[in-house]
Amino acid sequence: MQKALWISKQNLKNVLYLPKNLLSWQNNLVAWQKFWHSYENYKQLAEKEQLEQKYRIYPCLGDDTVETIIEPTYFYQDTWAFEKIVNQRPLQHIDVASHHTFVALLSKVLPVTMVDIRPLSLPLDSLQFKQGSILELPFADESVESLSSLCVVEHIGLGRYGDPIDPKGTEKAIAELKRVIKPKGNLYISLPVDDENCTFFNAHRAFKEEYIQDMVQPLKIIEKRYIKGNKYLQQNPGGFAIGLYHLYNPA
Repeated sequence: MQKALWISKQNLKNVLYLPKNLLSWQNNLVAWQKFWHSYENYKQLAEKEQLEQKYRIYPCLGDDTVETIIEPTYFYQDTWAFEKIVNQRPLQHIDVASHHTFVALLSKVLPVTMVDIRPLSLPLDSLQFKQGSILELPFADESVESLSSLCVVEHIGLGRYGDPIDPKGTEKAIAELKRVIKPKGNLYISLPVDDENCTFFNAHRAFKEEYIQDMVQPLKIIEKRYIKGNKYLQQNPGGFAIGLYHLYNPA
């Protein structure tokens, strides 16, 4: 007989990025109690003809929060990049594997082509798509005027998204982004920064800012912003954070 795999609550706490609700069964129990109370209250308030209509139980637990919960990384980085790209008004913008919502909205105000190793499951008339790898972009040297790749390069080489294992994947991805940028072109990237280089296998890597500065040379850093927890900052706060970099090719 196959043995069941038992994981202690303490071991679960040691797993990075584990959703908190897996450790909070009490919260789920309270949510179910609230749901059934609401259901009984609805039936009492409903008129007879409403009760005779067809309806089904479809629980949506945890949506009754006191504020709208927003994931800070994509909220801040996507709005940052969107504003900067639109203000530049490039004739054509290329994005490599950023979040599809950011790319889709950008395509409504600018001509945008998205490159990714996997095709999107839904089409959008305003968005052009090219299947390709960030390690081998389908563009000639110094041919791209405006380019973005947000929360992407730190994943390359860890196999998380089907890419080949390569401990130098991030460095190679940034080198490829630099290869295709035109002189006087703009590149927008985001990636984790930390007090030391570290690999969180197979989620992502994080880098000292000095190391990031070396990787992006000879591109010039025009602007830096940081996301730490729920805060959007202009200065590196130290420790783990997300760094947003507007790079410019002065060549």
